[in-house]
Amino acid sequence: MGSNITSTSIIFLLTGVPGLEAFHTWISIPFCFFYVTALLGNSLILFATITQPSLHEPMYYFLSMLSATDLGLSISTLVTILGIFWFNVREISFNARLSQMFFIKFFTVMESSVLLAVAFDRFVAVSNPLRYAMILTDSRIAQIGVASVIRGILMLTPMVALLTRLSYCHSQVLHHSYCYHPDVMKLSCTDTRINSAVGLTAMFSTVGVDLLLILLSYVLIIRTVLSVASPEERKKTFSTCVSHIEAVAIYYIPLISLSFVHRFGKQAPAYVHTMVANTYLLISPVMNPVIYSVKTKQIRRAVIKILHSKET
Repeated sequence: MGSNITSTSIIFLLTGVPGLEAFHTWISIPFCFFYVTALLGNSLILFATITQPSLHEPMYYFLSMLSATDLGLSISTLVTILGIFWFNVREISFNARLSQMFFIKFFTVMESSVLLAVAFDRFVAVSNPLRYAMILTDSRIAQIGVASVIRGILMLTPMVALLTRLSYCHSQVLHHSYCYHPDVMKLSCTDTRINSAVGLTAMFSTVGVDLLLILLSYVLIIRTVLSVASPEERKKTFSTCVSHIEAVAIYYIPLISLSFVHRFGKQAPAYVHTMVANTYLLISPVMNPVIYSVKTKQIRRAVIKILHSKET
């Protein structure tokens, strides 16, 4: 394709796992299992939080936000990834590509925002337990949720909208099973420096800032806990933060790994890029319900209660 093509008329081709096309049906089995786990697990936690009065507390409201975000993230990629693996449907229009990219980025930023909110919740619970209910009222939790949504939309709309100014004169083959922002920019023959700058600014000012604030909140939590005299109390206090620390790790480690693979893994086989990218989007939605169901007694009880009531 030698001549420039206007972005809106273009059809892009998504890629499954390069070099392993013959095994797509087999590769789809674990992906199918992950999607079912993510959708069922997060739906169950969301349902439990809404229906069980014992979970009508700030921490569980934030966890329900996390589950809703994970459901959104799973649904954003499910159609294209399973479409490629099952039916080899690779074509995606420009508008569909923009929509998918926006929702993937939006739910990624939302997840980061909710993890920061949970860090704040843990900090207040540890450092100021007597005023916890006064500080984290229902209206304040709702305000945090609305602010997270508005921040995501304001930060990401310019990044996605700027892609409409690009024209494409190279191959229209994307290197992932979904629309990934840097992947799309590589196909453009227009200067993408503004797009890169806006994209990096959006991610650093959301996900980057959130990570720094989460780390700061844990420095303050550790300082508060170490001032508690009894080792037994310290252990009990730290145990309330373990699930959140694990959730932060499974969100940020794949995200940072994907960035490193894209920046420095030029020599790595193409399937490594694809598998890291797919893992990055699936690991949090799959693992968060497992972590919180196993580690949080109240959620475990509520989920068991719901499952028992369904049987009877």
